[in-house]
Amino acid sequence: MKTPTVAIVGRPNVGKSTLFNRIAGGRRAIVDDRPGITRDRNFAAAEWAGHRFWLVDTGGWTSGDEISAAIRRQIQLAIDESDVIVLVVDVQTGVHPADLEVADVLRPHRARV
Repeated sequence: MKTPTVAIVGRPNVGKSTLFNRIAGGRRAIVDDRPGITRDRNFAAAEWAGHRFWLVDTGGWTSGDEISAAIRRQIQLAIDESDVIVLVVDVQTGVHPADLEVADVLRPHRARV
């Protein structure tokens, strides 16, 4: 049986890398207050509640320049290759336009979100 893959996606600075570190254990992903630190996918073998899986941290979904487009391509690869997708949002700041954009991207994959 194939080990499932769980991707963590969302806009910049909502806590994706912090969640990744918490689940994977240790400080495997860089966490910083500045947006745009995570750009490529970051993988870790993880176990939670007796279940083993691959965990994937992604950069924050933004629009704009070529770097943003490259980050979005990495996020799309994570979405396409994952069995489960976790959308992380910041409930303290409320719904942001980038949250809605990510939600639109995930809508065709709703069975895995």
